Amino acid sequence: MIEDNLPLERINFEAYKTKIITAEQAAQLIPNGAVVGASGFTKAGDSKSVLPAFAKRAATEDVAITLLTGASLGHTTDADLAANHALIRRMPFQADATLRKSINNYEVKYVDQHLSETIEQLQCGHIPAVDIAIIEASFINDQGFIIPTTSIGNSAYFAAAAPKIIIEINTLVPVSFRGIHDNCVPQSYPNREIIPIQTVSDRIGEAFIRLNPEHVIGIVFTDILDTPAELTHPDEKTTAISQHLLRFFEGEIKKGSLTPSLLPLQAGIGKVANAVLTGLIDGPFENLTMYSEVLQDSTFDLIDSGKMNFASGSSITVTENCYQRILKNFDNYQDKLVLRPQNISNSPEVIRRLGIIAINTAIEFDIYGNVNSTHIGGNRMMNGIGGSGDFARNAYLSIFVTQAASKDQNAISHVLPMVSHVDHTEHDVDILVTDQGLADLRGLSPRERAEVIIDNCVHPDYREAIRDYFERAKLEGGHTPHLLNEAFNFHLKFKQTGSMK
Repeated sequence: MIEDNLPLERINFEAYKTKIITAEQAAQLIPNGAVVGASGFTKAGDSKSVLPAFAKRAATEDVAITLLTGASLGHTTDADLAANHALIRRMPFQADATLRKSINNYEVKYVDQHLSETIEQLQCGHIPAVDIAIIEASFINDQGFIIPTTSIGNSAYFAAAAPKIIIEINTLVPVSFRGIHDNCVPQSYPNREIIPIQTVSDRIGEAFIRLNPEHVIGIVFTDILDTPAELTHPDEKTTAISQHLLRFFEGEIKKGSLTPSLLPLQAGIGKVANAVLTGLIDGPFENLTMYSEVLQDSTFDLIDSGKMNFASGSSITVTENCYQRILKNFDNYQDKLVLRPQNISNSPEVIRRLGIIAINTAIEFDIYGNVNSTHIGGNRMMNGIGGSGDFARNAYLSIFVTQAASKDQNAISHVLPMVSHVDHTEHDVDILVTDQGLADLRGLSPRERAEVIIDNCVHPDYREAIRDYFERAKLEGGHTPHLLNEAFNFHLKFKQTGSMK
């Protein structure tokens, strides 16, 4: 039974008003084995009713789907889907502990993709086509098109390509939350057009998501906000990393390599990146811009401080306090923000053209600059590569940050002779930063890189051991010296004893 007091003023397309259903009814419209393309990018703008209802359905029925999104989902959606065995395959990114366990137990087939490539692979038929799209909206215009909420991700393509569409109208997102979206769907090969973005504020698409209204099979109302981001206050290590990087930027300005406006910034999610960006507020920087994936609290702090003029992303993922601040002062932000599809926000073409300064987080890196950003111990998936590869390969400056050591008594060194899994090769990494210091790898040979990494980035508890490894490896010769029988001894020791020492 559909409620009589639904806010129908959010639907300006009369034909949709006969398609209003409950989340449970919508979940029943998803066939077993379907490929579902759902909105959602790093907990923002995701399906908050239909996918959870499908997870509940899977608790009592033998049904499962292949699920494609923009990035990770919020609340417990991924966890509930995994726990109820409702997922056959998941891509291109996730960040949920329960789903992570299912992936590492091979109960869910996880495809870890560069975020810029999902749409291309769908267009080319490299992965199965989307059967049903589930897209969150704040409003439906008089053409039946979707006004998105806090993310775009892959939603524009899903809505354009899917033969069946379910729209979730989120009544907690104000209808005034609009004017920041810039949607477009690229042509497939061989008719791919140039992406005409030359500044971070350029708009090339439409403020709505275009679709075929005849493909809409259900309208669901929901009143659940995005899962708030959880950001801890900067600690001693994240503050140290931030200070090393800010001093580096100041040095580049003094050399004339950068201006106080730097170049457009990209930062991965999490407390380290947030601390680095927040640190820019107190530095000699001005007229900053951002061309990134996720706009975090620090983005809005920089705008409020007057340091940042404009920010482009694919989602807004912020804490609850920051979210309320955005809604309350949306008029102040509306002309300073744009949200794009992730094939645009993460486009190698645009990243290279704009000269992005990319700051991403490593799980570990080795003495030659190879970075592991996805796997623990070489075999257990953490979250995924996300957009870090899109930016690292194409950035003006590719920067990776991590703490030098962690756990009790610094049981784990995050700088090692050889990484246990490679996501970003030494060829795509310019700057490495830990709380111990910064290594500028530009223009250096492998042996030179090893010297500056050991001197500047390794924790003192491990510096002597890693230096010893490198010195003995050099005796074996080679362009990139290694002792293959010892290269993973740190990892093996941790597995055996719980400490790399």
